[in-house]
Amino acid sequence: MKLRNRLPKDGREQGVLVTLLSTVCFGLAPIFGKLAYRAAVTPFTLAALRTVIAAALLWAFYLVFWPQAIPIRWQNLLGCIGMGVTNGVGSLFYYTGLARLDASLAQLLWTFYPIWVFVFLSAAGHPISRLALLRLALALLGIYPLTYAGARPTDWLGIMLILSASACYGWHLVLGQWTLADLDSRTVTLYALSAMAAVVTIARVAVQMPWTPISLQGWTAILLLALIPTALARLLVFAGLRRLGGVQTSLLGVAELLVALLLAYLLLDERLSLWQWIGGGLLVASVLLIGRESSLEVSWDELLRDGRWRKLK
Repeated sequence: MKLRNRLPKDGREQGVLVTLLSTVCFGLAPIFGKLAYRAAVTPFTLAALRTVIAAALLWAFYLVFWPQAIPIRWQNLLGCIGMGVTNGVGSLFYYTGLARLDASLAQLLWTFYPIWVFVFLSAAGHPISRLALLRLALALLGIYPLTYAGARPTDWLGIMLILSASACYGWHLVLGQWTLADLDSRTVTLYALSAMAAVVTIARVAVQMPWTPISLQGWTAILLLALIPTALARLLVFAGLRRLGGVQTSLLGVAELLVALLLAYLLLDERLSLWQWIGGGLLVASVLLIGRESSLEVSWDELLRDGRWRKLK
């Protein structure tokens, strides 16, 4: 039986609503990131400070308003740590790549993560259909026009960093499905973000870069990034993920591309070339075709029941 048919209608509608709200929050990430870079904040400093501040805000909020969501069993804690480590590494890739690319191009490449979700779920036992091969072909065809830079040299390192970040985020969503099967989404958010903060802090210390003073503009961008795309967006996306699953959540996440492109145009004065619009169109078409893949609608209750997920954890 399909998962969407097992959920109450109001549960699905709430899942769609909170997921769409999370996409608006996530769409602000490259904009705030670019504003921080204009204030001379380095990528590793940005990734570390925004995550640590977000985790600290969540702990303070939970201690006052949601103390019942803090207790966790060690088995579930391991799942949250896995999510946090994956997402933490991905955030280092993302913000390093963002420093090398326009925010609009970075967000277009980031939108590959639903393709990665499909790949990882296929590895969990979903069959690969002809439609799946068509989607992958469209996505691959979209890479070249997306990365076309005209007269400017193509920054392949920045491109690979963003694609690696999208792969990490896709795997993080799949891990989130498994972890949320046994745990409150608020608890998952708290501990996954805390593990993520530990990873990026260790990385920031390891690079041994000197700490330089940050301007008011830089702190403003960091605080906004911590509050909205980091803390609030994760609370919303995990709540939606629990109701919808990884495939539908990642599909709705494509809406964050529209938010990022619009704000990059209005606030950063960025423009995409015709070739990049063509590449972006192929990518979006590939992602949206995932919604027609009936084999991906297998209930995660069934996967939990037959034990397949435990073989992959």
